[in-house]
Amino acid sequence: MNVPFPDLAPAMPEIFLLVMTCIVLVTDLFVGERRNITYGLSVGTLVACALLIGLLSAIPSPTYTFNHMFVLDLMASVLKGFTCIAAAAALVYSRGYLEARGLLQGEYFSLTLFATLGMMVLISASHFLTIYLGLELLSLSLYAMIALNRDSATSTEAAMKYFVLGALASGLLLYGMSMIYGATGTLDLSDVALGAGSILQVDDAKRDVLIFGLVFVVSGVAFKLGVVPYHMWVPDVYQGSPNAVTLFIGTAPELAAFAMAMRLLVNGLLPLAIDWQQMLLLLAVLSIVVGNLAAIAQTNIKRMLAYSTISHMGFLLLGLISGVVGESWRDANWLSAPDAYGASMFYVIVYVVTTLAAFGVVLLLSRAGFEADNIEDYRGLNRRSPWFAFIMLVTMFSLAGVPPAAGFYAKLVVLQAAVASGQVWLAVVAVVFSLIGAFYYLRIVKLMYFEDPVDEAPLAPRADMRVLLTVNGVAVLVLGILPQQLMQLCYTAIKSL
Repeated sequence: MNVPFPDLAPAMPEIFLLVMTCIVLVTDLFVGERRNITYGLSVGTLVACALLIGLLSAIPSPTYTFNHMFVLDLMASVLKGFTCIAAAAALVYSRGYLEARGLLQGEYFSLTLFATLGMMVLISASHFLTIYLGLELLSLSLYAMIALNRDSATSTEAAMKYFVLGALASGLLLYGMSMIYGATGTLDLSDVALGAGSILQVDDAKRDVLIFGLVFVVSGVAFKLGVVPYHMWVPDVYQGSPNAVTLFIGTAPELAAFAMAMRLLVNGLLPLAIDWQQMLLLLAVLSIVVGNLAAIAQTNIKRMLAYSTISHMGFLLLGLISGVVGESWRDANWLSAPDAYGASMFYVIVYVVTTLAAFGVVLLLSRAGFEADNIEDYRGLNRRSPWFAFIMLVTMFSLAGVPPAAGFYAKLVVLQAAVASGQVWLAVVAVVFSLIGAFYYLRIVKLMYFEDPVDEAPLAPRADMRVLLTVNGVAVLVLGILPQQLMQLCYTAIKSL
């Protein structure tokens, strides 16, 4: 079918990114060892894509294309913009690390761009098929990135674990989608919501099929978020991947996972909210408890941050849980939903910005033959570089939820949503285990400021990395002191759905 050009406007960033990814692939064939050209082209592509997304945010929201399979709304624009920025920052942080290990190859850049394209498609998906397309494009790119260092048995093992478990999660998600399709007769998320609402009113038999499918869909979403009990892959993949790949996996894909949860559960299965709310409640509590307790015992900083991620995803789910209050979907109170979902969106953005800075410091300390992935490697960092030690302190405070860092306000708004929904006990559990979890963050601060350094070598990062890491660290502070603009943007984005 011929589609008029204006109808493709909502997908122009994805089309631009796909074309530029192909250009990067071809260019890399001719540049030889001059990878700076491919690097510059890749970073420039992501920055230009973010600017294009900003320009298209003026399009009336929501706008659909590809037969209602792809949507552009304010939530998609905001999340895709931050995704491109995070991917570009990951490339800048990773450049020196990859060069020192002979991994600065065209494959890394093209896989990063393809993964970003998958995330953008997933964020704008309004159809089961589009969701699966974006998810698989992202997943397949990540499998290859993890195994990029073919000489490392650890990386290969991590890639195999992620591949096997990821394939299982994709199967669960597809099976759940097939059950929902069987009950509603449609793959379009808007029509699924209408069909589910009708079924709940008149057909108990089909309701059982819907709930059955919902269990598998929630399982697929939970795997991509990395929450307990679908968290087994997170610590192994974080630890086994090269530091540059761990940085990428731990940041931008979390934005896409949040969007996937919103599209499937809120846009498509909102009439079943009371049911998936109870499922997410159990996942959130387990993630907060297991993530914080397991992180205390870790001596590898990447593994510690992996368990930290699990606990943070538990916090993210608190907002999704708090968006609906009631005994059944008919008497649910929907008034607080935009505030609760907006709080979760704000939380995931702050988490990504903070984690970028934390892994940026990890890559800063890494050099040829030295990974800087043990917690002991951060002893005395303040004596080697007071400024970068301060940035690491800010990120640790943010992840722990200590003011004035951005993580404090992010946790506060999510907890406020939980309290407003009447789930005070849930907020108390989250606060208690956040206090327990503060131990392993503050342990790194203690090592940096109160221990003798194990390495006296001065830090001499590239100018671009030094500037970006400084901006990133300052952003974590600014978002904690002045969070209102971003918070309001998240609320407005959720209301545009």
